[in-house]
Amino acid sequence: MENLLEIKNLEVKADEKEILKGINLEIKKGEIHVIMGPNGSGKTTTANAIMNNPEYTKEKGSILFEGNDITNSRTDEIAKKGIFMSFQLPEEISGVSVTNFLKYAKNKVTGKPVKIFEFKEELKKYMEELNMNSKNLERSLNVGFSGGEKKKNEILQMLILNPKLAILDETDSGLDVDAIKTVSKGIEMFKNENNAVLIITHNTKILHSLKVDYVHVLVNGKIVKTGNQELAKQIEDNGYAQYK
Repeated sequence: MENLLEIKNLEVKADEKEILKGINLEIKKGEIHVIMGPNGSGKTTTANAIMNNPEYTKEKGSILFEGNDITNSRTDEIAKKGIFMSFQLPEEISGVSVTNFLKYAKNKVTGKPVKIFEFKEELKKYMEELNMNSKNLERSLNVGFSGGEKKKNEILQMLILNPKLAILDETDSGLDVDAIKTVSKGIEMFKNENNAVLIITHNTKILHSLKVDYVHVLVNGKIVKTGNQELAKQIEDNGYAQYK
């Protein structure tokens, strides 16, 4: 099976500081990958490099999506190709309701008019599954929302947009056990044999209720070890010191 995403020898700088020092990663359809590492190791930089965030400069290497080079594509073009990224700190947008934001995002990504009745039915179904308060749909996006509500909103957005690759950056950060279980449930609802998930995290909490295929340990800008879910358990027990 050919790769959905392929990162080749990627080197990235931010503010003239070298952060990624030769990353190689292959993700196929139907897989869940996790990149773990201590703070400052380059995890979030990897996600932003895939989306070609202009704050990060690619010095070397390439990124292919479905066999096409997206290394220097615009972020909106990458999203239209089917890559979604949730944010570590979701934005608050005053005056734009959750419903209108999701409707606008779906229209932009698909390039097709949103069928309102079907859209609202889909929203209702997913919100019930994620145990979300339907009243939040008319509230301004993330304004006054708790950390858990913001992260659930990101998962809801992923389900509505239904990308080919979902990149979840620290989605479990600061969440209690119940919220993490809900986020894990959303990932399981999303994942199928035609898409893939890349989870970026510095701890192992989300992996307690989610089965993953590959765990990559990222330390000081390099992937130093790749394994299965057992590798995450070893890190939980022993930390990252052995890889530094």
